[in-house]
Amino acid sequence: MSPITRQSLLKASESFCTAFASQSPPSEILTQHFTQNSDDIIVLEHGLPRLAPFLGREYKGKDGFLEYFKTIGEQLSYKDMRFSDYIVDAEVRKVSVRGEAVFTNKKTGQSWDEVFRYVLEFDEDARIQKYEVWADSGAAYLASRGELS
Repeated sequence: MSPITRQSLLKASESFCTAFASQSPPSEILTQHFTQNSDDIIVLEHGLPRLAPFLGREYKGKDGFLEYFKTIGEQLSYKDMRFSDYIVDAEVRKVSVRGEAVFTNKKTGQSWDEVFRYVLEFDEDARIQKYEVWADSGAAYLASRGELS
């Protein structure tokens, strides 16, 4: 097996981000972009769990991945998602990427412009095994209460 290159990680990250931005179904994203070893999959959106039900806990495995996207999909929608500023570290098989989108709370209809950060960790086949998100959990919380101004 050849070593993972910076270019292969960048290509895999861009492909994942394109699929996400185009709102591909979670099951498709899972099969096309995540590790085949389901037990190694970890999804974590950082934040206090009391602010939103999808924050602050690790979703593990294929079922956890699907649960995370079901939970977040029940709460939020998004549009105009785009990505930039890819930072690739081939030695540790990680990519950090900046994202931007307009998010809307489905219950209240309140929307906000958000800048967020993904850190993607890859397996030896350049497939994602850990997906971490840092986002504006305060805006998500306020929107869920109808208190965005």
